[in-house]
Amino acid sequence: MRDETLQIGSPYFEDLKVGQVFDAAPAVTLTSGHAALHEAVFGDRLRLPLDAQLSRAVTGAERLLANPNLVCNIAIGQTTEPSGRVMGNLFYRGLVLQRPAFLGDTLRTTTKIVALRQNRPKPGRAASGMAVFEVHVENQHGETVLHFWRCPMLPCRDPEARTGHADSFEAIPSELDMDQVRAAAPRDWRLDRFRERCSGSHFADAREGARFRVEGRDTVSCAPEIARMTLNVARAHTDAAGSAYRKRLVYGGHTISIAASQIVRALPNLVTFVAWRSCDHTAPVFEGDVLRTEFALEAKHALESGGGLVDLHAHVFAERGAEAPAPGDDVAVLDWRVVGWMA
Repeated sequence: MRDETLQIGSPYFEDLKVGQVFDAAPAVTLTSGHAALHEAVFGDRLRLPLDAQLSRAVTGAERLLANPNLVCNIAIGQTTEPSGRVMGNLFYRGLVLQRPAFLGDTLRTTTKIVALRQNRPKPGRAASGMAVFEVHVENQHGETVLHFWRCPMLPCRDPEARTGHADSFEAIPSELDMDQVRAAAPRDWRLDRFRERCSGSHFADAREGARFRVEGRDTVSCAPEIARMTLNVARAHTDAAGSAYRKRLVYGGHTISIAASQIVRALPNLVTFVAWRSCDHTAPVFEGDVLRTEFALEAKHALESGGGLVDLHAHVFAERGAEAPAPGDDVAVLDWRVVGWMA
């Protein structure tokens, strides 16, 4: 008798085509449950997503502001249908939170394949390639919440494959459109109320060139739970057999969220994050790694509506014991250039 069992899995690199669109991921309505799990795992101290009274006073909205990193994590998770076999996510580019999201908003994500490039063959290494996704996230009103590009590396079905894919990545923006980033900071938010209610340093006090090393580190935990919450279907995050490292790979958004939480400890009066200039995963992260963040405040950009944007360049390092490059050395795992908003 013929076996008619359908094998359910994600595409290999050869299966993808430029122009292909993936939009079948379930839409997600942001709830207090999402916010609670995000907070339990990352301990993020951004004030507005934690304080309903402050959020209402500053934004004018009755609903609580959603943490921007929660929004990004769910959006990225919704893009993983075509990258379920991911070997590692190499970079994000041009990410701008064009509109704030609040609890109760529903996010729907469309992912388009815009470039494919096979990696150069090497002896003893199975064939693989890089796929560039353009990602567009809308809310329940059809308004753009988020737009960015990301690049996962995927295996080929045939380890000896020669696909001929050699697309240029030149069309992917290397720099942000700063007019778009400025527009992402709502002009009607009452930053004066934020300054009045939150003691300490604000935009006027921030110093270009200041460097920070956050002493408190965080042990990576609950990695599969965060991947599942975000609808991330990449096998590498929940099944060691699906990882090139033969152990579960931590979802990149998890590492980014820990970095964001540590940055906020150093800059407790950040209003929110509004954009990523770039984000490069320089090495894998595994559950149990202990992460620390160092960052610099590289530039300030005043806004006509008050306050301003701050360019932050963060590096994250993992303590990995016997797997460190040398005894006592940490592994550099993330290079993140993010734009924050201060009052």
